[in-house]
Amino acid sequence: MSLDRRSVLKGLAGSAAALGASMALPSMAKAAITNYDQLKEDLRELKLKGRINHSVCKWCYDKIPLEDLCKAAKEIGLTSIELLGPAEWPTLKKYDLYCAMPWGAHKKLDRGFNDPTYHDELFQLYEAVIPQVAAAGFNQLICFSGNRRGMSDEQGLENCAKGLQRLMPLAEKHKVTLTMELLNSKVNHKDYQCDHTAWGVELAKKIGSDRFKLLYDIYHMQIMEGDVIATIKKFHPYISHYHTAGVPGRNEIDDSQELNYPAIMKAIVDTGYKGYVGQEFIPKHTEPLVSLRESVKICDV
Repeated sequence: MSLDRRSVLKGLAGSAAALGASMALPSMAKAAITNYDQLKEDLRELKLKGRINHSVCKWCYDKIPLEDLCKAAKEIGLTSIELLGPAEWPTLKKYDLYCAMPWGAHKKLDRGFNDPTYHDELFQLYEAVIPQVAAAGFNQLICFSGNRRGMSDEQGLENCAKGLQRLMPLAEKHKVTLTMELLNSKVNHKDYQCDHTAWGVELAKKIGSDRFKLLYDIYHMQIMEGDVIATIKKFHPYISHYHTAGVPGRNEIDDSQELNYPAIMKAIVDTGYKGYVGQEFIPKHTEPLVSLRESVKICDV
């Protein structure tokens, strides 16, 4: 079954129910991690250097119940599972895991801050979730520009700035950074507006708060503009989170794809970055946890 974050976001309101359902399907879990016991020793062998804080996006492992993914994450050495809403955070706490990039306020990524029609609704949603993020001990919350629908880049910047500036006092009060993701509009998210790093940086300048940053998705930006390492070096002060995936295909980040992830990770470390790198590839391997382990190893420079 094909799954992407658009479909996950669509069902976000029912996340607690979905989690309960997944926990009630042990046969599905066993199918996804048939050799988990055999994997444990191999997972433990990975000795991480500690220069990269490793995270993983839950939606990429949809057949693995959150509890099992938490256990595997601990074995591998990850300290975060992300893109989870308030209903899932207690499970992370149970396993002493962090949520480096929470979600829960934005319903549909194609309907975002670039359209004033949604500003009041988005304000109410984020107003409710920002304090929850802070209370849980997390410090970021994902947000999206929305689709252009014929809108110019200049008008989109103006609208996004107005909508997000309303939330900045609350975000600053609770020390929660609203982080807008850069997504490609060629392959996965047609017509999405925040699809170039320079546009996102200009938005950050307009907003003028340290509590607004960018999520630099390496996969998406390779598709849109390339020049990944030079872009990271130039704009790293505006970036508070990174995502990975292989290009083309959004699968494993090994030598089956075109990006040199060790070099990219070294460039990120050299900027002084102390945040998290979230694995967001869709595993093709029959044992997805093997792919996760190997991708963490590739990024652990």
